Amino acid sequence: MDATTLPSQQRPLAPPQQRHDERCSEIVDKGIAVQNCFSTLCAIEYLKSNNVGPDVIERVLLHPNLRRKVPQ
Repeated sequence: MDATTLPSQQRPLAPPQQRHDERCSEIVDKGIAVQNCFSTLCAIEYLKSNNVGPDVIERVLLHPNLRRKVPQ
């Protein structure tokens, strides 16, 4: 298993790409903040309630090393 394979699914992930949807980006960023302030479960529920897909939720909350890089 390499860094782009999720242990729960044993399938390769597409490499993160720059997000083009600003609203989705803000929702995901807020979900990460919810995880940091409260819990992963709260963050999952927040992201699910905002129609973020399960693959994205798993990647951003459980595999921070696979998050998209913020342009500097």
